[in-house]
Amino acid sequence: MGGHAWAREALERELNLARAAGFDEAMALRALLSAVVERSKRSRSQADLAQELTFLADNLDDERDYAFMRP
Repeated sequence: MGGHAWAREALERELNLARAAGFDEAMALRALLSAVVERSKRSRSQADLAQELTFLADNLDDERDYAFMRP
């Protein structure tokens, strides 16, 4: 199992626990994202983390074609 598959499975487990505790999924995801960013600051530079978050935010649209992709 690769890192991304592991992360997706771990996220699903945590969301199931959050739902069982009565948390809304959107709020749980926001809290998890904040915790991941906070923890990432321990091992990554602010600039590196900001660059990755900006890239992810800029590429949220799954239907969009990107300049770096070949036809």
